[in-house]
Amino acid sequence: MGNSADWVFQTSFGTLLLYYELANYSMAEEIPHGDPTILKELIQYQMPFGKYKGRLIRELPVSYLEWFSQNGFPAGKLGMLLQTMYEIRLNGLEYLLNGLKNKPL
Repeated sequence: MGNSADWVFQTSFGTLLLYYELANYSMAEEIPHGDPTILKELIQYQMPFGKYKGRLIRELPVSYLEWFSQNGFPAGKLGMLLQTMYEIRLNGLEYLLNGLKNKPL
């Protein structure tokens, strides 16, 4: 993905688009859901390198996620998980991960 400013814009636009879609659904219609496997991976995936090697992505300090946000997330699955965790923390959505530890994958 491009620089972090592009990602933030795309993510913010995507979030606004999701809110718009949710606001336009009637109560009878099904509300769209994201991929729950990503949330499950966030509670199981360990940081493979660096200062926090071996620590779960969910347990990384926000300052570490902010550093990646400013300097670029790694490519691939790890980068996607770090970006997702950063967005969750940034928007106070940690509750999405609560209770997933005890649920089967």
